[in-house]
Amino acid sequence: MGTNTKSDIALTGRTLASVVRHDLPASLVVFLLAVPLSLGVAVASGAPPAAGLVAAVTGGVVAGLLGGSAVQISGPAAGLSLVVAELIAVYGWRATCLITLLAGGLQLLLGTFKVARAVLVVSPAVVHGMLAGVGLVIALGQVHVVLGGAPQRSAVENLAELPGQLAAVHGHAVLVGLLTVGVMFGWNRLPRRSRIVPAPLAALAVSSATALLAGWDVTRLDLSAGLVGWVAPVWPEGDWHGIVAAVLLVALLAGVESLLCAVSVDKQRDGGRSDLDRELAAQGVANIVSGALGGLPVAGVIVRSTANLRAGARSRWSAVLHGLWILLFAVCLWRTITLIPAEALAALLIFIGVRMADLRRLRGLHGHGEIPIYFATMAGVVLLGLPEGVLLGLGLAALSALRRLTGVTVRARPEPDGRWHVLIGGSLTFLGVPRIVAELHTVPPGVAVDLDLNIDFMDNAAFEAVHAWRQEHERGGGSVDVDELHDEWYAMAAGGARMFPAKSPPRDPERWWLPWAHRRGPTLLPAGPSPAGSPPERAGPVPAPDHLLAGAREFHRRTAPLVRPFLHAMARGQDPSHLFITCADSRVVPNLITASGPGDLFTVRNIGNLVPRWGAVPRDDSVMAAIEYATGALGVRTITVCGHSGCGAMAALLDGGEKAAGLPSLGRWLRHGDHSLARFLSGPDAGADEGALDRLCRTNVVQQLENLLTVPRVAELVGRGRLELVGLYFDIPTARVHVLGPVPGLVDRHP
Repeated sequence: MGTNTKSDIALTGRTLASVVRHDLPASLVVFLLAVPLSLGVAVASGAPPAAGLVAAVTGGVVAGLLGGSAVQISGPAAGLSLVVAELIAVYGWRATCLITLLAGGLQLLLGTFKVARAVLVVSPAVVHGMLAGVGLVIALGQVHVVLGGAPQRSAVENLAELPGQLAAVHGHAVLVGLLTVGVMFGWNRLPRRSRIVPAPLAALAVSSATALLAGWDVTRLDLSAGLVGWVAPVWPEGDWHGIVAAVLLVALLAGVESLLCAVSVDKQRDGGRSDLDRELAAQGVANIVSGALGGLPVAGVIVRSTANLRAGARSRWSAVLHGLWILLFAVCLWRTITLIPAEALAALLIFIGVRMADLRRLRGLHGHGEIPIYFATMAGVVLLGLPEGVLLGLGLAALSALRRLTGVTVRARPEPDGRWHVLIGGSLTFLGVPRIVAELHTVPPGVAVDLDLNIDFMDNAAFEAVHAWRQEHERGGGSVDVDELHDEWYAMAAGGARMFPAKSPPRDPERWWLPWAHRRGPTLLPAGPSPAGSPPERAGPVPAPDHLLAGAREFHRRTAPLVRPFLHAMARGQDPSHLFITCADSRVVPNLITASGPGDLFTVRNIGNLVPRWGAVPRDDSVMAAIEYATGALGVRTITVCGHSGCGAMAALLDGGEKAAGLPSLGRWLRHGDHSLARFLSGPDAGADEGALDRLCRTNVVQQLENLLTVPRVAELVGRGRLELVGLYFDIPTARVHVLGPVPGLVDRHP
């Protein structure tokens, strides 16, 4: 879903107030962070320092106004510094500006043809590995600047020259670098109130002031070449194949980094998602303008975007204003930049480079087996170069994906009843035939076999292997019962039907929602026919534990493979959005009537879906504990009370407690329903056609919503608009869910 950008641009009165309150302060925070980082990226790229400011202004104003992400900040990105440095070395700075311009045109074309989603096929492991490799290369090169030397052409040469550089005599440059790194490390450990400006700006300010006051011999930044006048880009001289490759490389790297940044920021904020095609087109326009004005390539930057979001930005005006602040600074205060020692910027780049190789990213990659891709890409960037490292990572990711797509699970084991159970899962291709054949031949001859095919594709080689084994096993006196959980690939192949090359999507388990007594299957029910419109008859009484065990086996066979990826992601914690309070009645299945899945509902079930009033007697801590935990620890946004027709608890209230005779605990619990009964007796006789019991069931739901409002925390959250109370009524005979209106009215509607 694309975000609505029109309301961001049109400065209505309400929008202007939001900009002043939220976006203006956020823009100042990002501005203070962007200036030193933009200068650092320019220095790392070997470009004029002013080129970093030009790219920052262009990224903020142009990409901010036209982009499809509301809070993303664009500007010069450290991840592109190696490419820019190589282009400057080969073609010169002015020709590099034209390559940036052409790359922007390609991005604009790709965004216009709406191919942004296709760019996201690049594995995050490759992207993170590339950024880690770039960070290490930047750090290795800038170490030489801090030590008073000059960076070499490659990371390998920088590493080889490092011992000699360390052994040389060092002057004030090392002191400036150590001071900068020390401030960067210590800044975030200060009290929050003391950290008025971002750490990079504070580090440069302290090191610059110290070097100036102490009279240290350091190298100052020179902005005169970039601010004296504009020089038009020139066409690169050289083989056109190399020029085309350079344009493609800049366009794709900048585009991928921008789109991944937009997606990452979307995960951190509420509201509409980014329009990725519009964002890619806007990045193209920004690069056209930046290249024409003599700036670095522009891309979305995650560090500045995250800082913008955390500073409270609500719309794109924060990005635009931050660009305007940088423009004002570059025009009016550019002389202050000349006071910054180049060694301080180098130290800042070392710190940033090491942070780019953040090993915390490995946590997310570990569970998917993509750590080798990460390290291979990083090593390739450091040892071979950026394009070569990215291609190495992409190749390894493709091989890994091919291995997974063609991977097959084969498991054969004996059952207690003497039968053998064989499971073959995955995509059955010729690559898995040796493993399939080896496992199938472990099955003893002459036994009965249940063969489950949990597959989404089967080629001819795999079919021939399975079918030949089945024929051989049956000739030896055994039997093979084939059960295909997805499309019938085996049955179609055996029947001579035409096989389509596409893989089939997984189907939901058949009739998983039926009661046990209505299901057919080898364990639960006989396969014989039953009269039309009537439940199938049992062969005999089936003990309840057998139902549970058979149901668990069915879950393992059919449902577990489908939900396992989701449950694996939720294994470390839950984040439900709803507290669902409903009756313990066996006919009410919350996940069925709400079409919800694991992790959606935090559920409380009791007799009569009752919520005791605050301070009620007899005291009940169970329901109150669930409400406290759901609103305090889980932060649910909705509390739903769901009643149902024909509720036994409400019937007990109507007959004056006779049905609860001999059940003292139930009688005490039903006292919490006295307010519902009183409300029913004093209310109008509306909907008399549905009967007194069902009217009381509906009234009880509305009363429980009122009871929830007696809980102080619930009342406070509802009053602040942080929590919503909803009433549902499930009519069992018609299988309809009705929404009951807010307290105190009773409005009936279908969801």
